[in-house]
Amino acid sequence: MKYDDIIDLPHHQSVRHPHLSMAQRSAQFASFATLKGFEEEIAETARVTDDRIVLDEDEIQQIDEILQYVQCNIGDGLQITVTYFVPDKYKSGGSYVQKTGTVKRIDTIEQVITFSDSSQITISDIVGIQI
Repeated sequence: MKYDDIIDLPHHQSVRHPHLSMAQRSAQFASFATLKGFEEEIAETARVTDDRIVLDEDEIQQIDEILQYVQCNIGDGLQITVTYFVPDKYKSGGSYVQKTGTVKRIDTIEQVITFSDSSQITISDIVGIQI
């Protein structure tokens, strides 16, 4: 029969290399990421951002007029929807966000709109307002 000459021989254990535990032996077959964090970098590079829109004088004046109207009617519970630019923390560009709410205060010195929920928007980031 096959292997009759070696079937009863004792299992060889190396004197030079210590015996591995089951966990250590299984670890050698675990998945291997050659470039740790590379997939995250690829995803970040592929993420698209919007360029900041530069408003012309007419659009700036229209936003200013709406803000003046809102300032005069601040105690009336007037709801507005503001579209504004949020710069990206990691890349050039950013995204446009809409916020709907009641204005609590317009600070013309700091150039900030404060809503009743205490969120704030910088006036220079605004690209559109709807009442």
